Amino acid sequence: MQVSPSASPSAFSANPELLVAETSGWIAENWLRIAIAVGVAAAIVLVLLTAQKMAQRFCREGEALVSWRTILGRLAARTKFWFLVILSAKIVDNYAGAPLWLDRTITFLFTIGMTVQAAIWVREVVLGVVEHRAGGAQHANGALTSAMSIIRALVTFLVFAIALVLILGNLGVNVAGLVAGLGIGGIAIGLAAQGIFSDLFAGVSILFDRPFKVGDNIGWGETSGTVEQIGMRTTRVRLFTGELLIVSNKNLLDKEIRNVTVRHHIRLSFMLGVTYETKPETLARIPAMLKEMGEAEGVKVSRAGFEAFGASSLDFAFIVDVPGADWGVAHPTRDRLLVAIMERFAAEGISLAYPTQTSYTAAPDGTLIMPYPDGAVMPMQADRLTQD
Repeated sequence: MQVSPSASPSAFSANPELLVAETSGWIAENWLRIAIAVGVAAAIVLVLLTAQKMAQRFCREGEALVSWRTILGRLAARTKFWFLVILSAKIVDNYAGAPLWLDRTITFLFTIGMTVQAAIWVREVVLGVVEHRAGGAQHANGALTSAMSIIRALVTFLVFAIALVLILGNLGVNVAGLVAGLGIGGIAIGLAAQGIFSDLFAGVSILFDRPFKVGDNIGWGETSGTVEQIGMRTTRVRLFTGELLIVSNKNLLDKEIRNVTVRHHIRLSFMLGVTYETKPETLARIPAMLKEMGEAEGVKVSRAGFEAFGASSLDFAFIVDVPGADWGVAHPTRDRLLVAIMERFAAEGISLAYPTQTSYTAAPDGTLIMPYPDGAVMPMQADRLTQD
């Protein structure tokens, strides 16, 4: 039954008896269609509830790592029953030829319900994406639990504030002043809490980028230590000298951070100086000796060769890379290499140089006084005599 033009919503509000009469007539004439519509709506609700329960199986609330399946499961779990009822009523509304006032009421409730439900869905998606990108860091070490609480509060406030504005706009309320007031208030709060928000967003940056985590050894400038706690505004680093350093997240991220925990290898560098009196053929064999000793320790030899002519030594560079980031392995490896070098050089008759200086003096008559006894020769001179 269609409502007559005279039976407008304003007429209904002015004459409740007309509303009752029109409704009774509609029910009497369309009772079968109404019954079918109610049955179809109930079936739709049951189907949607079944789909919701099946989708909730994807939800893994206790997982450390939030996956996209978990986010979909959360969307299903946060879908409200009243929204399913309103949605079903909206679907079957036109079939039963509902009166104008009922059609407008269902449309009005559907608009409000859809706006609120969409706000809930958007909130879950945003928070799920944040947790997914964080990779469960806040669960793994408790680092950013407080920051995540603030993020949840901010996202909830922002999403539902937008939803409220949309609802008021659909009700015919002039929301221009409300939007302007919220904007001015947000700017004022942002300026007043600029420092707090800077550290908070720096904490969020740590959450997303994960430059380090609790337990990592990091360094910046001349400072280095182990991360003990990552908070909403500050990070606590235990320095290798024992002190606890508390630094704001913003100041920390403004610097170049060296995360030595995740490095691929530890590089050990040695500069070996041998005496100038070492024979050339022996000098030519030193790089092979060094490489052999490095390979015996299972390390990668990056450089083993003649480097430079020093002031009192012939310098050889010996650089090796120890796999991993454990100094507990690198330190003993370095000690064994040093001992192996000393033993091998001693066996080969190679002398490690140290700063030396020979002084020559002269007698009053200008005669040169040699710094060694008569008839004695210096090692280099002895080598030349032997070669001759």
